[in-house]
Amino acid sequence: MADIHATCEWGKGPRWGTGKHETGMSRLALSDADKECRDWFVHTTKSLGCEVTVDAMGNTFAVRPGRRRGFPPTCAGSHLDTQPTGGRYDGILGVCAGLEMLRVLHEQKIETHFPVGVVNWTNEEGARFPISMVASGVTMKQELDRIGYLGEKDAHHQAIPLGAHFELHIEQGPRLQAGNRRIGVVHGVQAYRWHTITVQGQDCHTGTTDFANRSDALLATARLILHSHRLAVKYDALASTGIIRAIPGSTNTVPGWVQFSLDIRATKDDVLLDLEKHLKSDFDEIIRGNPVNGLNDDPEVMGRPCTIEWTLDAPSRATRFDDGCIDCVRQSAAHLLGTEYKDYIQEMISGAGHDSVFTSRRCPTSMIFVPCLDGLSHNPAEYCAPNDCANGAQVLMDSVLRFDRLRQVNSGE
Repeated sequence: MADIHATCEWGKGPRWGTGKHETGMSRLALSDADKECRDWFVHTTKSLGCEVTVDAMGNTFAVRPGRRRGFPPTCAGSHLDTQPTGGRYDGILGVCAGLEMLRVLHEQKIETHFPVGVVNWTNEEGARFPISMVASGVTMKQELDRIGYLGEKDAHHQAIPLGAHFELHIEQGPRLQAGNRRIGVVHGVQAYRWHTITVQGQDCHTGTTDFANRSDALLATARLILHSHRLAVKYDALASTGIIRAIPGSTNTVPGWVQFSLDIRATKDDVLLDLEKHLKSDFDEIIRGNPVNGLNDDPEVMGRPCTIEWTLDAPSRATRFDDGCIDCVRQSAAHLLGTEYKDYIQEMISGAGHDSVFTSRRCPTSMIFVPCLDGLSHNPAEYCAPNDCANGAQVLMDSVLRFDRLRQVNSGE
């Protein structure tokens, strides 16, 4: 806990309570505060006997040698950047718990069979550098260079291979707390597709244009968003809109142009694609003014039709984690929680995307969840109790060590 609270002095966000540590976080990727935290991470891991490597995207790998040299490390990893109005546990817990693992191994002089390490991944939140900007790399490269974290190693799994990746994270949802569960054994991550949707109508005066002669892009957008939620329920999926831009943005002008985000998620790829197909078909009808499931049944306010354009920003297929890693997490949780462990663990699928989604495509991977108060995250009041942080950290270290032994057994030596 000391590391979490000490590092959260860099990039401290809004206060949400009266306690000493009851402040949120605003440590955006590659900011000055992020640099300070990165410098701490590098200095601390080097003092614990690790070799530190930084790649061309600023991802930072701290690796402690094992008996067998020249093999990819088994790593714990997460991120130190936060949302603009985030909390002090999302990502930060995973990195600090990994560092605590290194500290225990160092102080107890425990020698692993293979190298083990901790990774601080760059810009996981995507708050400062959205995916479209990360792809170009221009602004990120300038900032990486400015803060001294533009590494020479290629940001590629062949340049810096991993033997396995375990990630401790707060659940960011209410299920563990509601079920009085202490550890979530994560089997994978649901699929998602992010879209930007543009609705084109026509600007007009609010006082001189009656409803029948309006082509109101914002009214049409409101109906589209409502319908996305209703339809997602039927598919046992989720739909969310977090960004809306309306132009011209004047009190007395009906907006003729609106752009909004649509985030749809489901546990299965085929379900998600079916939902998207259905949404596109229904959206076409709604913006033309045709009735769809109770929408547009009020012709007196419908007005003239609009047009719509979809842009796919970020698709992510459903992810299934490695069975061996999942079993390491389950066994470690059982060892911690005792004979009644089945009453306190939850086998689950993550609703949110994580760094582990991407590592799972290149190496054996799994995740460990711990409860957060009321399921709240991406919020200054995000909170994980000290006991839950400690439980997660213990399961993380035990999982890494179990996998290390599993690698040794599988090597036949």
